[in-house]
Amino acid sequence: MFISLDGVDGVGKSTQLAALADWLRESGREVVTCRDPGSTELGEAVRRLLLATGGAPICRTSEMLLYMASRAQLVEQVIRPALDAGKTVLADRYLLANVVYQGHAGGLDVDTLWEIGRVATGGLRPTLTVVLDMPPEAAARRLERSLDRMESQGDDFRERLRRGFLDEAARRADEIVVIDAARSIDTVQTDIRAAVKQVVQRHQAT
Repeated sequence: MFISLDGVDGVGKSTQLAALADWLRESGREVVTCRDPGSTELGEAVRRLLLATGGAPICRTSEMLLYMASRAQLVEQVIRPALDAGKTVLADRYLLANVVYQGHAGGLDVDTLWEIGRVATGGLRPTLTVVLDMPPEAAARRLERSLDRMESQGDDFRERLRRGFLDEAARRADEIVVIDAARSIDTVQTDIRAAVKQVVQRHQAT
């Protein structure tokens, strides 16, 4: 089983992913966690390049391809081997983030990004993607650190991000679930677990 968590910056992805991993391990699953971009030597180098402020300019197409390259390495080195070994994989972001950040918010063609992503990942898609949703201004207030390059693109960019996540969730309702993240950590985690349970039950029935 492969699950990704996504949403605008500040919605609590890392916190919720860690809690979900603990719960799945307690239920007897072997869990591998990763972040996209990152979790490989190449991915971490790309992450530093993409998120650093004050560095060389990166156009949207280059930005998108760097994320895709990092993800291709992540799939090859971490995700696919773990799934082949029968483990559960939890990813902090995956292809949907590329589609939303560089497509819906960044102006690149969304359908083209999905196709490039299919090539980069060898067609590997999450069993379930959880989008944690809340107003971007509220999410931004949760960021108790200096903003990285992607987070520093303004309120309008963040609004387009939120709309992009919700639009893709509506288009792909069979694989993306939206959960209100503007509530307590425990309440959000309860809803995430319920969504995961439905996926598990569906797969057990097939």
